[in-house]
Amino acid sequence: MTPRLATSLYVNALVRCVNQAGGMAMVLAKGDETAGALVLITLENGVNTGVWERSWTADGAYRWAQIHTQVIENEQEISTYCARRRASDPDLWIVELDIADAAQFAVELDGKR
Repeated sequence: MTPRLATSLYVNALVRCVNQAGGMAMVLAKGDETAGALVLITLENGVNTGVWERSWTADGAYRWAQIHTQVIENEQEISTYCARRRASDPDLWIVELDIADAAQFAVELDGKR
């Protein structure tokens, strides 16, 4: 089995990559430092482009699944989803990225291009 990078290190690297590329990244909720699940809220110029969740697959790799496949104009809907997820999983990390093609930063950091 391949060793996994601690979630806190992954999130720190993701935030740095986005900030260095001229975007903005913010940790909205911290979860378990080692193995917490991760939800990304992606924006481009302040407009929501999706909500993604990172999961560990049976073949030992990470996969990003888009939770909402359309632009969510009502931010309350995103907040409600995140609150519901945190209530069922207090180890969950929630990170917001505001940069063009935000999800691609997360995929590339996982080593998939």
